[in-house]
Amino acid sequence: MIPATAEAIERVSARCRRLVGKRAMFAAGVSMVPVPGVDWLTDIGVLMKVLPEINAAFGLSPEQVEQLAPERRVVVYKVLSTAGGLVAGKLVTRALVLQLLNLVGVRLTTQQAAKYVPLAGQAVSAALTYSALRYVCHQHIDQCAAVARQLQLPAPTPVGG
Repeated sequence: MIPATAEAIERVSARCRRLVGKRAMFAAGVSMVPVPGVDWLTDIGVLMKVLPEINAAFGLSPEQVEQLAPERRVVVYKVLSTAGGLVAGKLVTRALVLQLLNLVGVRLTTQQAAKYVPLAGQAVSAALTYSALRYVCHQHIDQCAAVARQLQLPAPTPVGG
């Protein structure tokens, strides 16, 4: 269900931010393991799991949107298309996650290089992983909240009717 009030949107946003913090912390811990590729797989896995959870929390998963009344579904799709979000209301695929990770590509490339510097490099790698995942997910939460806020606005009345 799409949150119907400003307070509900804030509660959902806060709950999603806590979830993101936990998942990003997990990924940061994995990134400290000096095995090439494990961190990337973890980052992709975390995003493929948490992004659909955020969509669902806001009532914007593809399945939830499809269950809406037809006229409401049209409104939701229009708002989603004008919001410019990459993930809200969409099926989260590996390709979509890789596209999101490209948005923070410099951080993750630096993270890969830093990983091979003993101790300090692993700490930098963990910090970069945490901040990159947190950034991507917080952007998505903000976009979902904006969509939910737009859906709260009253429908325009037809002119002359």
